[in-house]
Amino acid sequence: MKKLLLSFIVLMSFSLQLRADEGMWIPMLLQSNEKDMQEMGMNITVDDIYSINHSSMKDAVVLFGGGCTGEIVSDQGLLLTNHHCGFDWIQHHSTVEHDYLTDGFWAMSFEEELPCPGLTAVMLKSMEDVTERVLEGVTKETSNEERTKIVNENIKKIKEEAEANTDYQVVIKPFYHGNQYFMIYNEVFKDVRMVGTPPSNIGKFGGDTDNWVWPRHTGDFSIFRIYVSPEGKAVEYSEDNVPYKPNYHFPISLKGAEKDDFTFVFGYPARTNEYLPAVAVNQEANVIYPVSVDLRGKILNIYNKHQEKDPKVRIQYASKHAHLGNGWKKWMGVVEGINNFKGIQKKKNFDEKFTEWAYKSRQRGAYLNLISDFEKLYAEYEPYRLATTYLSETALNIEILTFAAEFNKLAKVTKETSQEEIDQMIAAAKEATKVFFKDYYQPIDEEVAVAMLSEYIANQPADFRPELLNTIVNKYNDVQAYVDELFAKTMFTSEEDVNKFLDEFKASKAKKLAKDPALMAYNDVMDFYLNNIRTKTTDLNNQISDLQRVFMRGQMEYHAERNPEKMMYPDANFTLRVTYGKIGGFSPRDAVTYKHFTTLDGIMQKENPDIYDYVVTDRLRELYENKDYGRYADKDGSMHVAFIAGNHTTGGNSGSPILNADGHLLGLNFDRTWEGTMSDLIYDPSICKNISVDIRYVLFIVDKYAGATRLVDEMTIVE
Repeated sequence: MKKLLLSFIVLMSFSLQLRADEGMWIPMLLQSNEKDMQEMGMNITVDDIYSINHSSMKDAVVLFGGGCTGEIVSDQGLLLTNHHCGFDWIQHHSTVEHDYLTDGFWAMSFEEELPCPGLTAVMLKSMEDVTERVLEGVTKETSNEERTKIVNENIKKIKEEAEANTDYQVVIKPFYHGNQYFMIYNEVFKDVRMVGTPPSNIGKFGGDTDNWVWPRHTGDFSIFRIYVSPEGKAVEYSEDNVPYKPNYHFPISLKGAEKDDFTFVFGYPARTNEYLPAVAVNQEANVIYPVSVDLRGKILNIYNKHQEKDPKVRIQYASKHAHLGNGWKKWMGVVEGINNFKGIQKKKNFDEKFTEWAYKSRQRGAYLNLISDFEKLYAEYEPYRLATTYLSETALNIEILTFAAEFNKLAKVTKETSQEEIDQMIAAAKEATKVFFKDYYQPIDEEVAVAMLSEYIANQPADFRPELLNTIVNKYNDVQAYVDELFAKTMFTSEEDVNKFLDEFKASKAKKLAKDPALMAYNDVMDFYLNNIRTKTTDLNNQISDLQRVFMRGQMEYHAERNPEKMMYPDANFTLRVTYGKIGGFSPRDAVTYKHFTTLDGIMQKENPDIYDYVVTDRLRELYENKDYGRYADKDGSMHVAFIAGNHTTGGNSGSPILNADGHLLGLNFDRTWEGTMSDLIYDPSICKNISVDIRYVLFIVDKYAGATRLVDEMTIVE
């Protein structure tokens, strides 16, 4: 064990000469990157970025809502993130009478800022390497099953000891596929309020059509604020809470983003898998993603048809559409990028070189058959992955089924269940009912049910699908007939019926609830998954994970031998990271070259009053025609909207601050280029670019468009 750990520490200690633009670096270990960053143009030190001895930039970056990044930009806890990151809360607060999605929202005082129950902002306080403690007792001879048991027991013990001595949240996460472990201390802020958002015609301009592509003209931002107790504690919402006083907030630059300028992104990238073998990448890109793209495309077409007819439905399904559409568009780009840029072949070339290297030394025996073992496992894994994909993308996108699932506990109540427990279940079910019907439109759900069950039946063999589907085929011989009967007989289509049932509920009614056709359908689907898919999938996943850990260790040794001055960065895992590169355009294909920024001119060129995603508001047009940009105009006189740079980002980096050489805020990262969405699996610096909204456009909308000047006045502006 000590030998393994020592070799890893030696690898981590090498000085770094990395390829510019690629890499998601752990802030605690940035010292090895400092020289490279400064040679590329950075004017500050890495101690300014991450320090536990004094305030630093890490004290202004948060994990927003569990899935995005946000940054603090004032000494009163003002927080910027993307419009799409705040979208659920914008939609949550919207009604037909107060349509913040369409009209935007601006709190003109602290009292007008809107509470968001359940929304959190998580801030890293410190990290420490606990690899040796986590792997204590693990040797080369330890079986994979025993290793997992030892690691889990060690993590539990270390975490409990740490939590006993701190008020912070403690998390221990694996890096390099379980070859290293870090313990992370987080402060979790639980009172986060909505402060401002532009209308969707600005914050979501271009919609799904422009999503994941460049050039982009989206003002993708929203504004929130962190509140704490009068004593400065991170507590739940209270009227007595006050704006948070951070240890650091980002100064904002009005100098703009120039070609070849150094930039860095500081945020919480979610998941990448840069070190997979070719067979795994091929399965993702050419087997699984195409299925998800096809199924989601059919659902989105149904959403679009109904949303275009009814403003209320448009609001109700805005968030659902955004969640489905984001993955749908991204996966199309991943497939295209990997195949157009020969990604599978590049992975195969590496796999072959790795295997050749393994055969040159007896000490590399653990790596000899890795690639062939991967190929066997992934071949066995494929039908189970497809089964899971069809289940999740079809049956679990039928809303009436997933809503019915909220009542499963009540359906299992017996005479022995205490009244207190029953009352708690009823209260939870009533809250779920309120939330569900606020954003539910039955005609959409019925049409989705017919389409998705038809796809499920057509694409999964009879012995590899839930009994429900075989019943539809054998008894009804018509999906539409089954769906008509399902929606006619279930109580879950009526808010009134559901609440009446809950008001009258007692243990004797549990059996009746269990026989509701929607709940029966959901349970049939899930029983099939649990009994026929999950166990095998879990087993195969574990085998693949064990191989991947060994493969990762082998790759680290392989690269250390060939590139002793180049450290490998770990895959993203929703921990705070720094990535850096330079601003600049790119050429994704022959005769096509993009410059690095877009302007308000482009918005006016795209304007189409007949297409919702390209509507331009009267106020924005007025400001454009008068060239009333104030101090936010670029030196060329135009209003810059967005820019691209070579920073390695992924999901979770949405809302991340993109900073200049002095550590001043240039904009908010919100997307990647269509051609570069493959960067979660394969990174190519020539096409993998990140897209950011220019902070000057953000301030222009807040100040000149909305008149919310009080918010700009809070910020530290660098002219």
